[in-house]
Amino acid sequence: MAAAAEEEGRAPTKYVLITGGVVSGLGKGVTASSVGVVLKSCGLRVTCIKIDPYLNTDAGTMSPFEHGEVFVLDDGGEVDLDLGNYERFLDVTLTRENNITTGKIYQSVIEKERKGDYLGKTVQVVPHVTDEIKQWIQSVSSVPVDGQTRPADVCVIELGGTVGDIESMPFIEALRQLSFSLGKDNFCLIHVSLVPVLGVVGEQKTKPTQHSVRELRALGLTPDLLACRSAQPLIGSAKEKLSQFCHVPVENILNIHDVPNIWHVPLILRNQKAHEAIIKQLNLSRSAGPPELRDWTLMAESYDNLSTSVKIALVGKYTNLSDSYLSVVKALLHASVACSQKPSIQWVSASDLEDAAAASAPDAHAKAWETLKGSSCILIPGGFGDRGISGMILAAKYARENKVPYLGICLGMQISVIEMSRHVLGLGNADSEEFNTDTSGRVVMYMPEVSKTHMGNTMRLGCRRTFFRKPDCLTSKLYGNPPHVDERHRHRYEVNPSFVPMLENAGLQFVGCDESGNRMEIVELQDHPFYIGVQFHPEFKSRPRKPSPPFTGLILAATEHMRTLTNVSNGDAGASE
Repeated sequence: MAAAAEEEGRAPTKYVLITGGVVSGLGKGVTASSVGVVLKSCGLRVTCIKIDPYLNTDAGTMSPFEHGEVFVLDDGGEVDLDLGNYERFLDVTLTRENNITTGKIYQSVIEKERKGDYLGKTVQVVPHVTDEIKQWIQSVSSVPVDGQTRPADVCVIELGGTVGDIESMPFIEALRQLSFSLGKDNFCLIHVSLVPVLGVVGEQKTKPTQHSVRELRALGLTPDLLACRSAQPLIGSAKEKLSQFCHVPVENILNIHDVPNIWHVPLILRNQKAHEAIIKQLNLSRSAGPPELRDWTLMAESYDNLSTSVKIALVGKYTNLSDSYLSVVKALLHASVACSQKPSIQWVSASDLEDAAAASAPDAHAKAWETLKGSSCILIPGGFGDRGISGMILAAKYARENKVPYLGICLGMQISVIEMSRHVLGLGNADSEEFNTDTSGRVVMYMPEVSKTHMGNTMRLGCRRTFFRKPDCLTSKLYGNPPHVDERHRHRYEVNPSFVPMLENAGLQFVGCDESGNRMEIVELQDHPFYIGVQFHPEFKSRPRKPSPPFTGLILAATEHMRTLTNVSNGDAGASE
């Protein structure tokens, strides 16, 4: 086990590199996370690095439609959504340094050049950029992410994009050099590739994977294992062909076929003895034991066996791409499974709820309202910009007036404040400074310390402490009645303190605030079964076996609301009979 290795003198950190071929979107992030889960179940300590070849220094300014959600870490790092997969699967706390981008690397190299660190040499991709990449990887891999003091046994590295992309070339070269310098016992390469089935022929085609591996080998990297993505399990002849033409032993060809839920992926890897192949390659047999995945298996199977579902109306701006709300979706999954419910997310585009849509797109408008009214709860997640805001306000109003369980996250909390101000306080001009800079009813305002000229990494970011102003409030009970909670934030705007007394008199209670007492963090509506808004993003700290309390509360309230409606309906039916 790992403890024995520590007593004998700690071995150097080993590396598992995950690359992808043929097409993007194959699930390298889930594969990397699952490899980490299996290795961790063998008693090894695991950390992760995600390499993104884009020139942005981080994901903070990227469109949710293009790149999915921006995941926020404890230290305020705005990173790729795959780091969220790593944290959820491995239950670790990563840092912004665990996400390497081309922008970060070049920025560091240029800063060194400006300081004169290269002693007048011509600065080039090789060796300066590649050396920077190697140094960054080895430095980050030595930082513990599981609360212990010594470095991890294994660092799983995911290289974003597809092998052959021009953006990835410096990283491929750096990783080639790293594998050579570390030696075979310290470096394992898993190549994720697609094995498609042509509709007409019905045969599993290995040629795309063969070409992908050939290109990888031409760049100086040889895969030790293949992880083949396919709709159905690979047949024996396909494995043999891949082994022959890709120079990978048959037993090292893994098949990650489609499964009911992604929690099955670590189990697939375990069943195919992926851990044995990796441990053998990395010479870790003394430190590793047999995989212990009993709890994980129970979790995966419990989801498959759920029979009742809860309808959740997710009212958002970016509903055309579910990855835009990936952590919200996962948090709903974690909470639902904990409540023995299967989540049924009803995607509602906020723009379709607006009055203007009734004229421009009547069918979409009618369908959106039908979906909203047919759901057991309503969730409005974070977002930026004024598109769809009127629809969100109408959704919050519907939840308030009809006693439908409601959870507003970040923007969703601010929406509840604007809605109450307009429709209860009678402030028709109530708005956020984000949407209307000239309004006198500025119930949501720009935070004074935030930059108005730069967009990247200028928000209130990362883990911040929220204190409960009213210890007996519902949100405090959901968290177990602590004096405060630590949750991750990502926002530029806050509730205007000047309007707080008026709103509280109207029934919207501000039950949580920051350490100053002026920045409002949590709101609850009186005389409502469940109406909560939080300025932070609780979804970022949700874990499969540790669901986020606000999400758990929402699902419990939705289940009770659904039960009440059913009883009322049955009672009406009985009366009519």
